[in-house]
Amino acid sequence: MLTRDEAWQLLCDWTPSEKLRTHARAVELVMRDLAAGLGQDVERFGLAGLLHDADYDSWPSEHPHRIVAWLRERGDEDLAHAISAHYTRWGVPHDSLLDKALLASDEITGFLMACALVRPTRTEGLEPKSVKKKLKDKAFAAGVDRFEVAEGMRMLIEAVGGTEDEHLARIIAVLHEHRAELGLNG
Repeated sequence: MLTRDEAWQLLCDWTPSEKLRTHARAVELVMRDLAAGLGQDVERFGLAGLLHDADYDSWPSEHPHRIVAWLRERGDEDLAHAISAHYTRWGVPHDSLLDKALLASDEITGFLMACALVRPTRTEGLEPKSVKKKLKDKAFAAGVDRFEVAEGMRMLIEAVGGTEDEHLARIIAVLHEHRAELGLNG
């Protein structure tokens, strides 16, 4: 089985962009938190978050095929499948909670980081209602696919319950807890 240290080394080898490595780390933290709260495998969820964009920097036109192939060669099929499904328009079914969790964590984590970075207090006091208002502004963080955010939330809520506000508040709390590491200090 793939270790966290091996995954981190691969991410660093394949991802020269500090910004994308920070995104990967943020999604890893969000996935680990979700897994812990649901009694799932924290390590596997974390690895999916950490590696989901590992090939994007070096081979954007092949994303996610390189990382998926690498994981399949190692026998890490659950991670390979989740990563191959982390964008709905690729047409890969979301069979497991791991698949749905990664979809529900990727785009929204990036969006929440963007929300925090434009605030003087960063994650301090950031609330789900203001995030949802920003989501309606298509010009803000325009690279974030709002359809993917909505689909991820829908699938996660359908699978585990809760509300959109509860899931947003949980992700904000994770980012706030790790704000120094993620460059979100006010």
